[in-house]
Amino acid sequence: MAQRTRRRYELREPKLDQMLENLVEEAENLYAGSDSAEYVRQIMVSALGLMRDGASRGDLKLIHSALKELRHSFRVFAPYRHLRKVAIFGSARTAPDHPDWKQAYDFAERMAAEGWMTITGAGDGIMGAAQGGAGREASFGVSIRLPFEQSANEVIAGDHKLISFRYFFTRKITFVKEAHAIALFPGGFGTHDEGFEALTLIQTGKSEILPIVFVDAPGGTYWKAWNEYVACHLSARGLINEQDLALYKITDDVDEAVREIQNFYSNYHSSRYVGDLLVLRVRQAPNADQLDELNTRFGDILSKGKIEIAKALPSEAGEVEHYPRVTLHFNRRNVGRLRTLIDRINSFVAEPAAPPLDASPHEIVEEPFSLAAETAQEG
Repeated sequence: MAQRTRRRYELREPKLDQMLENLVEEAENLYAGSDSAEYVRQIMVSALGLMRDGASRGDLKLIHSALKELRHSFRVFAPYRHLRKVAIFGSARTAPDHPDWKQAYDFAERMAAEGWMTITGAGDGIMGAAQGGAGREASFGVSIRLPFEQSANEVIAGDHKLISFRYFFTRKITFVKEAHAIALFPGGFGTHDEGFEALTLIQTGKSEILPIVFVDAPGGTYWKAWNEYVACHLSARGLINEQDLALYKITDDVDEAVREIQNFYSNYHSSRYVGDLLVLRVRQAPNADQLDELNTRFGDILSKGKIEIAKALPSEAGEVEHYPRVTLHFNRRNVGRLRTLIDRINSFVAEPAAPPLDASPHEIVEEPFSLAAETAQEG
């Protein structure tokens, strides 16, 4: 038998490693068209490595359940990956006669009319209102198993787009991975947790930038008071950058909330990193004067070079290649300023039409580890 080329990540048990190679190769032939065989092999190496490490039964149950939940969620969302979706958060305890309930219903109804789908936690209150406004066909439910408040609302109950999760962390991954916008209505600990989670992931560059709106009832002060706290105690004390306040919008007007999301995608389409180069896909490239303005106004967020216009890069094959690119060596710190840059690029479109619903899956930003950290993970 020919000598097997050593893989970077393997069990280092020649017999088992060869068996894994053969198994993955056979599966790749069976499931023709898969380009993910190497990642599948590495997942299997990790799984078998748990046996070698003597992982406890409880640890194995957790990993198995989490992987199974994520696989199921990926399968459910896959047919809708090219449709934009808004995740809506808010209290499960809000009564249908409360102004917050009507705001959520009207917002989701408006977004559905624009061709968007809605994702909620599948409960009652704000979640039931949002799915009532969006309708069953345009709704996803990602519920969490709790000893209370766990039954799905009547709109999404029994639908194939309802997913039940054991763990909050797998549920959060699904929300972040699948949503192209986030709207938060008044709620409790869970609502605040989801809002801060989204802001943290965007601020730290772990998630692609997306529009976040906090929606009060008409004349309401729930999110206005929250914003005062953030401005006075987080921003003013230097615990966050003042520019981070640009990552979200507070409003008590449904029309303004819808417009905030629509405008974000009026020219900007999506983004990803190619090496250390940030690539913004846009429908209309800035002209020469506009490009000069961007370099003048936003040169402070560059680690080197200039903001430039490009075509799809070779490593972006199959990823909305017909759209032009705005490329920059972003310093990965001033994310609030990056959001302002995107807003300015959007403003270059004189009469923004309703954006085509040609969403791209979010990129998982994979920061390189040190050699020592990589070696420790590979065991």
